[in-house]
Amino acid sequence: MTGTRKLMAAAFLLPALVLLGALVVYPIGYSVYRSFFDQSGDTFAGLANYTEIFTDDTILTAVQNNAVWVVVAPTVATALGLMFAVLTERVRWGTAFKLVVFMPMAISMLAAGIIFRLVYEQDPDRGVANAVWVGVHDTFAESAGYPKARPLPVHPLKAAGGGAFVTKEPVRAGTPAKLPLIGVAPADMPGDAAPAKAPAPAGDRITGTAWLDFTRGGGGAPNTVDAKELGLKGLKVEAVKDGRVVATATAAADGTFSLPAAADGAHLRLPESNFRARYNGVDWLGPSFVTPAIIGSYVWMWAGFAMVLIAAGLAGLPRELLEAARVDGANEWQVFRRVTVPLLAPVLAVVLVTLMINVLKIFDLVFIIAPGSVQDDANVLALQLYRSSFGTDAHLGVGSAISVLLLLLVIPVMLFNIRRIRKETRR
Repeated sequence: MTGTRKLMAAAFLLPALVLLGALVVYPIGYSVYRSFFDQSGDTFAGLANYTEIFTDDTILTAVQNNAVWVVVAPTVATALGLMFAVLTERVRWGTAFKLVVFMPMAISMLAAGIIFRLVYEQDPDRGVANAVWVGVHDTFAESAGYPKARPLPVHPLKAAGGGAFVTKEPVRAGTPAKLPLIGVAPADMPGDAAPAKAPAPAGDRITGTAWLDFTRGGGGAPNTVDAKELGLKGLKVEAVKDGRVVATATAAADGTFSLPAAADGAHLRLPESNFRARYNGVDWLGPSFVTPAIIGSYVWMWAGFAMVLIAAGLAGLPRELLEAARVDGANEWQVFRRVTVPLLAPVLAVVLVTLMINVLKIFDLVFIIAPGSVQDDANVLALQLYRSSFGTDAHLGVGSAISVLLLLLVIPVMLFNIRRIRKETRR
């Protein structure tokens, strides 16, 4: 009877063992074998492929980036998941919030990569991240309206250093001042800019017009306000005497401005703030920020996974311990730090280890989000494995060595997880 049961057990296990051998054991064994041969696969190369992993700059960057990923991404995702799980227990709409946070898990890595490639676009009109960043920046430091504006040699303005311009002659009350500029594309003019008005004298005040001295389609004369020319709305004008600003004004939609009598005899200066290059946000996908930007997209996807698992563990905590701590005088932060987190330690370990194994294999997000020009800067081992194993200059020896390295990196994490599970089972 015992022999029959063993045979039946073996018969049931055999298909699974065959699949395991064909899809897992054989590929691993062949990869280890192939990693000791050269690019053609005909000549034994010894440890040369493994040496290249730690001497080639591109692959070294991949190893360093993988270290950053393993440390940062699981930690941040787990911390956010813990925070969300704890906070949502105290709000009435917690379930709806959990649904929203978990929803990115329903999106494939491919789709998430495409979404964040658009989110990180440099142009604030297209990229959400820079649209927000530029909006915040402009709240505290307004962007210049006319970054390429400049006067012609025949204009009554000259360079004053530092990007500013100043009138060649002092202005006088009763004599309208003209501040013509060129170099502003019509498409870059404010949408509410009005046709410029010729300045009119106003007693003891200094009046004038700042306008774009350019007529679309040709025509017009320099230093003359023509009918089709627009005012430089928002242009800042300063009256300067003896190196000191005595009055300021801002041009209206039609370019007109007015200064008090104190400006009589002063030079008019257009400060450099009018001409600073427009702020276009952060180059998220540049060499400096591409890896943190991609990690941010990963956290957006996996924080919901961490939150759901931690929330499940939180629901199973003995509430009497938490209440006892509060009765003993502990505040909420002390309860969280000294009671909740230690009791959740097994769940947090599961989440952290799972995410560590996951990020060691990260490929999709990096491949899709990082532009070709910075893929070497954002490189990770899984991406380098793909680049080394496929294409016209593929080197299967190096690709196999990288796959073996990834296996060796995953094994300690798996062993730690197995030991932890066994320890929990014995309790």
